[in-house]
Amino acid sequence: MKICSLALLTLLLAAPWTGSQGMSLRRSHSVCCHKDMFIWRKIPAHKIKSYRDTASLCSRKAVIVELQKGTVCVDPKASWFQKYLKEKKSISTST
Repeated sequence: MKICSLALLTLLLAAPWTGSQGMSLRRSHSVCCHKDMFIWRKIPAHKIKSYRDTASLCSRKAVIVELQKGTVCVDPKASWFQKYLKEKKSISTST
């Protein structure tokens, strides 16, 4: 009886950990940008909801930009994106 209780307790404690590990593994694969996912034209600043860098494990450096109607990948060195970051930074430091 004690062994069954101990085994059940171990399974219950391990379940949340394995679930979160699996989710983080899936998430790391989904945050990489492939060549056909990039958008090369300028995106108006008012359409950008948020952005984040791709994982360091990704073969291609990129920024994932969340728009009102989906997400796209952007070259972090693109001149329009660099300008967007500078404007965003100046707005946040001035308030």
